[in-house]
Amino acid sequence: MMRSTSEILKKVRELEIRSKKLARDLFSGEYHSAFKGKGMSFKEVREYAPGDDVRFIDWNVSARFGHPFSKVFEEERELTVMLLVDLSNSSLFGTHYGSKRDVATEIAAVLAFSAVSNGDKVGAVFYSDRVEKYIPPKKGRQHALYIVREVLALESKGRGTHMGAALKYFTNAIKQSSIAFVLGDFIDRGYEDALRVAGKKHDLIGIKIYDQMDKELPNAGLIQMLDAETGAAQWIDTSNAYVRRKYEENFFAATDYCVNVFKKAGCDLLHIQTGDDYVTVLQRFFRSRIR
Repeated sequence: MMRSTSEILKKVRELEIRSKKLARDLFSGEYHSAFKGKGMSFKEVREYAPGDDVRFIDWNVSARFGHPFSKVFEEERELTVMLLVDLSNSSLFGTHYGSKRDVATEIAAVLAFSAVSNGDKVGAVFYSDRVEKYIPPKKGRQHALYIVREVLALESKGRGTHMGAALKYFTNAIKQSSIAFVLGDFIDRGYEDALRVAGKKHDLIGIKIYDQMDKELPNAGLIQMLDAETGAAQWIDTSNAYVRRKYEENFFAATDYCVNVFKKAGCDLLHIQTGDDYVTVLQRFFRSRIR
C-alpha cells in the first residue's frame, strides 16, 4: 500500500477536516460523558465533618491542629485514549467503500480528534503479528495529525495478526487506566488472557471491522482465493451452495469466538462492516454508555 508523501499529506488533511467536523457536530458532549475520568486526585484538606469517610482522615494534619481533618479528592476529568490498530495484510482487503484499514483509519482519526478536542491525551499501538510502532499518549492537534499520518503511511513488517502480543505490550506500556479502542478484523485466536488482563486495568472497546466478502462468497463459479496473511492459494467452486454455506459458517464461528472472549473479559465489542455508517454505530455506543 505505497503512497507518495504528497498523497499522504493530502489524505491526512482530508481526514482532519472530516474528523474534526464529526467530532464537533456529532459527538459534542457524548464522547466526554461516555468516558468519565476513573482516577481520583487529591484536592485539599478540610476540617472533618460528620459523615466523612474515616479512611480519608489526614492524621498528620489532625495531630498538628488537635482536631480531625479530612482529605478531599476530586475526579480526574483528563483521559488517556489509546488506539490499537491492526495493520496486518488482511486489513488491506475490502470490496465495499474501501479496505478494512481505510475504515479503521477514519475511525481512528475521528476518535483521535474527539480526544484532543476534549483536552485528552491520545496515543497508539500499531500491530500485525508483532508490535509495529508505539506512539506514547500526548495532547494536541499536531500529535493527533502525527498518529493519523502514521496509520496511513506505516507499512507493516509482519503479515499475520497477533492481537495478544499487542495487548500485552499495551498493558505494560500504559501504567495508568485509559480508554482503549482496538480496531481490526480480529481474524485471530488465543488472545483471551491478554484481553482479560488489559480489560481489568483499562476501559477497553473492540471495534471489529469486516467486509461483506469476509462473511459470504458470491456465486461466481471457480475462483482462486489467496490468504493475505499466509500467502496460501486455493481454488474454490463458489457455485456450490455447500461451499458458500461452510464459508459463512466459518465467519460466524470466528465472530462468536470474538464475542464470547470480549464478554468474558468484561469488554465492549462493536461490529462495523465496510460501507456502514460507522458514525451512527459510535454515536449509539456513546449514548448507551451515558445511559
